[in-house]
Amino acid sequence: MNNHVYGVILAGGSGTRFWPLSRERFPKQLLRIIGEGTLLQQTFERLIQHIVPSQMTVVTNETQAESIRLQLNEWKDDLVDNIILEPEGRNTAPAIALTALQLIHRDPEAVMVVVPADHVVKAEKKFMRAVQFATKLAAQGHLVTFGIHPSRPETGYGYIQPNKRKRVGSQGPFVGYSVARFVEKPNLPTANRYCKSGNYFWNSGIFVWKAATILEELALQQPKLSKILKDLGRQVGTPEFPSFLRKAYTKIPSLSIDHAVMEHSARSVVVPVDFGWSDVGSWGSLEEVAPLDKHGNVRNGNIIDIGSRQSVLFADRRLVATIGLDNMVVVDTPDATLVCPKDRAQDVKAIVSLLKQQQAPEHIEHRTVQRPWGAYTVLEEGHRYKVKRIEVVPGKRLSLQLHHQRSEHWVVITGTARVTRGEEVYDLQAGMSTGIPKETPHRLENPGTTLLEIIEIQNGPYLGEDDIVRLKDDFGRLQPVK
Repeated sequence: MNNHVYGVILAGGSGTRFWPLSRERFPKQLLRIIGEGTLLQQTFERLIQHIVPSQMTVVTNETQAESIRLQLNEWKDDLVDNIILEPEGRNTAPAIALTALQLIHRDPEAVMVVVPADHVVKAEKKFMRAVQFATKLAAQGHLVTFGIHPSRPETGYGYIQPNKRKRVGSQGPFVGYSVARFVEKPNLPTANRYCKSGNYFWNSGIFVWKAATILEELALQQPKLSKILKDLGRQVGTPEFPSFLRKAYTKIPSLSIDHAVMEHSARSVVVPVDFGWSDVGSWGSLEEVAPLDKHGNVRNGNIIDIGSRQSVLFADRRLVATIGLDNMVVVDTPDATLVCPKDRAQDVKAIVSLLKQQQAPEHIEHRTVQRPWGAYTVLEEGHRYKVKRIEVVPGKRLSLQLHHQRSEHWVVITGTARVTRGEEVYDLQAGMSTGIPKETPHRLENPGTTLLEIIEIQNGPYLGEDDIVRLKDDFGRLQPVK
């Protein structure tokens, strides 16, 4: 791969169709669905075989940034700074444009390999050969996407029709065609017709182009958006850039790159490929990529089953027993359980929408939340109180912080707790406790060599995670948690 190629991983999606395992603050790309690594880690691994880590970038939003940093840090230490933050999600076109602006500032000849963080690719060598071919087309000014040979009449994907009379290049098994048209999520009879014709491909959502080319095409197809981007581009690399970015995003519309550019551009090119791709879009599609038992079931976790077939059975912690299920989905987590027919798995998104309307916390995050210093688990909560178990790994400490709305009481279960409370610093052993009044700067630290566990009891009129004012932090998190 040439020195101007940059990997760009889009990691701002919520993965709502994988609820209850995925949550707003712990989306699908952070899950270990198949294989050893998470989907995000597998995507990185796929690209850094041919793209150096310093030329890899993750684009995400502030809500997910901490979880992504934590996951990258536990996997490869030198990747934690390769993150571009959007103030909030605005779909793929603004995310790609923001990255292109910053890459051009670094390298005017930059070629972007844009991939979603939550897709699965089985034939990774074939994938990289396709990327190498696509980078050559991108160097000629084309906007390249990969088309996947459809294996079924899928109504949840977009389709691409190539213009077979207009080849733009070939190399080995790969051929690039000018795009005749894009079709967004057809109905079932139309999808059936496309599959039988052999002249339509699924839209993979993977793109390769020069950063300069995509910005030129955005200027042509989306002039209003382009004007905002040009004003923003003049601030790249300056201390004022973050504040300009936040202001710009209040004016930027939510647009997918397909609708904004690819469907209209004369430069759009599709390369048909077959590298074992799946977007793993719902629990029902898990059977495409996960191992199956002899009855066609996907089984994960502590499952006991009698006579179920073609079902997805997922147990997070508890024992789950199933009998005689046929084409069903059962997903159990500590605070929520999903049961539905496999052919209704796409409707899980509607369940998440209902949870949001009801302001239920189960769509936001799990009861156990990972942090750079360890983890916390919400054990119980009610009117004006919340009880957590907090685990701090040896040598780590939480931020020096205060809360406006709540007081806290800490009881040490195991290990040694070093407590900062105002001007005081003191150690507590197992069985000892202390209180933290509201508005008091405080910090919890594990100075020992074994895991520190405490029970934290919060009291107050508001107990949300955004009532944290960080005064000092070892992990660069000086803004309140969003």
